[in-house]
Amino acid sequence: MSIEEPRPEDEVIVDQEWDEEGSEGGPVKTFLEHLEDLRWTLIKCVSAVIISMVVCFSLLDNIIEILKAPLKQAEVSRLSGNNQVGLLFGNARLGNVSINALTNQITFRNPEEIHSLKLIPVQSGERILLSLEPSTENPLDTLQDRLKNYKPVDGFLVAFQLMLYGGLVIAAPLVIFFVGQFVLPALRIHEKKFLYQTTGFGAGLFLLGILFCYFVMMKIAIMALVQFSNWLGFSADEWNARDYMTFVIKFMLAMGLSFQLPVVLLTMVKVGFLDYQKLNKFRPYWVVINLTLCAFLTPTGDPFTLTLMALPLQLLYELSVLISRVWARKEAEKQMAEA
Repeated sequence: MSIEEPRPEDEVIVDQEWDEEGSEGGPVKTFLEHLEDLRWTLIKCVSAVIISMVVCFSLLDNIIEILKAPLKQAEVSRLSGNNQVGLLFGNARLGNVSINALTNQITFRNPEEIHSLKLIPVQSGERILLSLEPSTENPLDTLQDRLKNYKPVDGFLVAFQLMLYGGLVIAAPLVIFFVGQFVLPALRIHEKKFLYQTTGFGAGLFLLGILFCYFVMMKIAIMALVQFSNWLGFSADEWNARDYMTFVIKFMLAMGLSFQLPVVLLTMVKVGFLDYQKLNKFRPYWVVINLTLCAFLTPTGDPFTLTLMALPLQLLYELSVLISRVWARKEAEKQMAEA
């Protein structure tokens, strides 16, 4: 009994299959197998979102405190800028009064240390008089009284909204991982590498946009909205909790998505739709488009907030132009080396 030696044609076939599997990412599957993989991918993505929503439900108190922080910071800046203190009656906050207007009629020992004035009822015969007592109590400790639900169902809607958006943000890495498990086997090695780089770069920019909005723009936007309401003759002492939470969440998401500009532009450069010359020539038009988009996206519409939002987007555009220029130079050097 003789053993047949492998033929050269068989070795070529094996090498071709190995190369295709290594470059394409895996063996070829049937249509039904792809449907089964898609079904399990959707199940895992939905499960990750639901579990993340349950986690957010257990942390609702902490999430609400985090989202209320910009409102508190805006109140601190507004009161200190106008030299105002809170007017309290018991544990209820009635509003704000200017300490400068009171110092002309009342003498305070240390007016800079006064943060609030308390109305205290005093019995005087058959009359009840209200006396003002200076206090160092911070009136912003009663900030939760300013966020109110005006409908019975608003509390449930606010909780569901926070759970949904928080669950999507927490589950985003897992969803991207599960989708990648389904898509990556169909991509080549260089396409996988570009996808990894794009995903990491985009996630970092998204987080940077959210942090920039939360720590810088949110406080300025709230102060501008309150001052504009006061200029129109309307008071802004009470806030609808549902509207406020919606405003904060959508503003941060819009800022995070707008920071994806370099990802979109560089992807179009990579596929050959744009290049360095086109981006460089399009700069004057982008300035106009950037200002127009920011005018619609900013909730206040004032020039300062618009400029504050348009400036980082313009810097991101310049970063995209710079990276595309580096890519074009490397491509030219590669072609010269091959020639």
